Amino acid sequence: MNKIGWGRCLRRAALGAIGCLLLAVPAFAAQEITVSAAASLANAFSEIKGLFEQRYPEIKVHTNFAASNPLLKQMEEGAPVDVFASADQETMDKAAAKKLVDPATRKDFALNDLVMVVPSDGKLSLSGAEDLTKPEVKRIAVGNPDSVPAGRYTKAALTAAGLWETLQPKYVFGASVRQALDYVARGEVDAGFVYRTDAMIGGDKMKVAVVMSGHKPVLYPIAVATTGSNRAGAEAFVAFVLSPEGRAVLTKYGFSQPQR
Repeated sequence: MNKIGWGRCLRRAALGAIGCLLLAVPAFAAQEITVSAAASLANAFSEIKGLFEQRYPEIKVHTNFAASNPLLKQMEEGAPVDVFASADQETMDKAAAKKLVDPATRKDFALNDLVMVVPSDGKLSLSGAEDLTKPEVKRIAVGNPDSVPAGRYTKAALTAAGLWETLQPKYVFGASVRQALDYVARGEVDAGFVYRTDAMIGGDKMKVAVVMSGHKPVLYPIAVATTGSNRAGAEAFVAFVLSPEGRAVLTKYGFSQPQR
């Protein structure tokens, strides 16, 4: 065989070998995690997600925000969730009892306050929950206590004040605390019960009439979920939320830190 023939054979052999090597190299897909978090965490966690992805560019974070109970229901029905953060201990307790989260990874990471807010341009003088009994108060926005932690805190606070049953005809129930917030922001109700952090988001459309008491602390837990497939990514996200950088974002949005 002449030199030209040998050259062609060698080139073909080399190309064939390269092709085999390429087939042998695995295709590394970008990692992904899904974070299901209480609606009141939407703004803070959206910013934390961006910072986390800058720190870990190989991990894409998908966020899912809603009331805590519907999020739990999604997990019960098989939704692939890697991290779960609820706005109350009760919902996380249920998740742990159903083995939907790893209890060893559970951490309390933020505190909030329940407040009564009124529209900034409202004509009524409302400075406390007892003022809601006035006949001129027609509609009060409350998260549904059957599914929304803020609603359960509200029910406990108003029950302690002896007002829950009295005010029943005036309630406009929301599917999340953010929906209750929207009712107030749009002036569709005379008052509403939301978290302090939500009232901050409402800005000049509303004002805080009173900080409520008579309920359990608004303490947020977070944990690695067992329904996901990226345990390492989930642990990294939880650690980031608990890190000084994550805590700084939570503080920026009005959350305070639980006592360790």
